[in-house]
Amino acid sequence: MSSSRGMKPSDIVRYLDRYVIGQDEAKRTLAVAVYTHRRKLALGRATATGMDKSNVLIVGPTGCGKTLLCATLARQLAIPFVTADATVLAQSQYVGQEIEAILARLLERADGDLQQAEQGIVFIDEVDKLRMAGDGKRAASGESVQHALLKIMEGYPVHLPDGRIIDTKGILFICGGAFVDLEQIMERTRSYGYVATTQGDDAKILERLNSRVKPTDLVEFGLIPEFTGRLPIVVRVQPLSREMLARVMVEPQDALYRQFQAILAEEGVRLVVAPRVFEQIADIALEYKAGARSLRGIFEELLTPVLFTIPDHPEVKQVHIRSLYEAPVLVGEQGGSGNSGEAG
Repeated sequence: MSSSRGMKPSDIVRYLDRYVIGQDEAKRTLAVAVYTHRRKLALGRATATGMDKSNVLIVGPTGCGKTLLCATLARQLAIPFVTADATVLAQSQYVGQEIEAILARLLERADGDLQQAEQGIVFIDEVDKLRMAGDGKRAASGESVQHALLKIMEGYPVHLPDGRIIDTKGILFICGGAFVDLEQIMERTRSYGYVATTQGDDAKILERLNSRVKPTDLVEFGLIPEFTGRLPIVVRVQPLSREMLARVMVEPQDALYRQFQAILAEEGVRLVVAPRVFEQIADIALEYKAGARSLRGIFEELLTPVLFTIPDHPEVKQVHIRSLYEAPVLVGEQGGSGNSGEAG
């Protein structure tokens, strides 16, 4: 792997692939955005000139990896990363102080290194909740937060509570949201139908153009034009399928299955979970409509009886889980069932 300074977009995508399942187009777009952003910072320092910053908007359903993508990027680049919730900002009477607190947390993540903090990433989730819609009070609150974020997203010196000043012009701001009604707006505003599609490449270009989220779509959704102008790069993440949800629990380097295998290995126990168990968990997660966020709760609930039982039975060396709807089978050192036979 290249150093973060010389990292190519393809390097970034390969790293993301180790932790994030699917979302190939989103990975590529984010990789190019981060690569370009860091190049701009380097050029700006070398030439002592300012360069326009391209912040990012990630659009997609909850639980599809928006925060994970950003956190993984920051970990790969070894830069400080913080998350914030736009709904909290909208509910606060002191938006300016809340923004200062976000940047102060970024400085903490940088271990107090101001220069490092000024090259970090801030992820602001649920910005779709700032739309100017609904009752007047809520709409006005959302608009005021958008205005408050404008300066820091573009680049502005902010005075922190400890007296220091952090310049945000090098901080990459990534906003995210589900934007539930946006697809219907895009259906109405597609305007690329006149492009010739006789060749395969033309059809691909047309499909890509029609899938783009335009600034006018975001304005119609309820964001102010100035705010959308600070988010020139729009990334779309797709809902996770049943197969992808099952893979999320198994394939990433920090997958749930690997984590609990490591935990039980500390007790000298081998954990074996049948593939259909992950498919069954994925089915339930789809019913919950919360994407990958619900996987951990279901998986940990499945393993709770095992984790309760194992410390009291050192003779158990293997745990087999064959179905979500059957009790786990505990296997002793000689291959027979342990004292409990089954946990539950």
